Parts: sequence; structure tokens; C-alpha cells
Amino acid sequence: MGERVRFELEGEFVELNQLLKLVGLCDSGGAGKALVAAGEVRVDGAVELRKTCKIRGGQRVECAGVVIEVVPGGSG
Repeated sequence: MGERVRFELEGEFVELNQLLKLVGLCDSGGAGKALVAAGEVRVDGAVELRKTCKIRGGQRVECAGVVIEVVPGGSG
């Protein structure tokens, strides 16, 4: 299995393309949108084609062999 990354939300959700940028899988939100549009991103195991899909705590995003575990913020 690939690398695992834990991402703590700062708000209620993060847009999918921004999440990819924030964890370093791409250089910009636009590049994140391109990854999503190409069908390279899975959310909770299913291919996600909505570039600005709202990702909330408890969801799992997979891209380029990296698994991003999204956790709710405010725990510290």
C-alpha cells in the first residue's frame, strides 16, 4: 500500500482540489482539478469527478498511491 497522510480540517470541509494541493500532491488548485477531471482521485473508494466536492472529516481520499485520512479539526 502507498503512503498515508493525516489531514486535519480547519473548518467544516475542504474542497477536493484544494485538499490535493494542501497535502502536496499537486502544485495548485488548477492542477488538482486536472487530476480529478482525469479520474485519478477516489473518495471513500469511488472515483470522484466533482473537482470541488466537499470533503469532510472521516472521509478517505486516494490519489497517486497516497491515502489521505481526513479528520475533523478543533481537537487541539
